[in-house]
Formats: sequence, C-alpha cells, structure tokens
Amino acid sequence: MSPLQIITRDSATGPVLEIIGELDYSNASELRDRLTTLALQPGRRLVLDLGGMRFCDSSGITALLAARNHAHAAQADIALAAVPAHTMRILRVVGLDQIFPLYPDTTRN
Repeated sequence: MSPLQIITRDSATGPVLEIIGELDYSNASELRDRLTTLALQPGRRLVLDLGGMRFCDSSGITALLAARNHAHAAQADIALAAVPAHTMRILRVVGLDQIFPLYPDTTRN
C-alpha cells in the first residue's frame, strides 16, 4: 500500500491539489478533509493534479465527486489534470469524463 500525499499550491486561477500515491478506501477521507480547508471563491478553479496518483478505487472516485460538489457549492469550477490512463478508463466507463473538465497537465490552470 502506498500512502497518500496531497500537496496544495496556489495558481493564478485558484488552488491546485496534487494527489500522489493511492486514493482508496483507506485514505480517501484525507482528500475530503483537505477540501474543507480550502477557501474557494466564486469564479475560481480548483484543479486536482492526478499525475502522481498510482491507484484509485471507488472510494477515490467518490472523493473526486465530493471535490466537485465542494467546488460547485462555492460557485467555483473544478478540473482534473494529468489523469493517469487507468483512471481515465474508469472515468470514461462511468461517464465522469463528461462532467469533469480534463486537462493534459496543470499548465492550463
């Protein structure tokens, strides 16, 4: 099992959370907890950089949806960046690629 690391940084358009390691049932709550510490503003964008994410199970997907709900509650946007191929496949199968803007990397942020 790989521990989850979440690195928060600011960008010109809003916060970026870099997700590193495994986002699964044992630690998805860490992402949900981190979201509550973000001061999201209307019109800003929360970006989840998934380039370092090695594994994501259904609890991780649920945490990504919680991030989307948190951003929308603050009238902010959300995007996923650098989504690994294995996670992109899951997002496409369940149709979440249609509700999350997807960026190849964080340079568009």
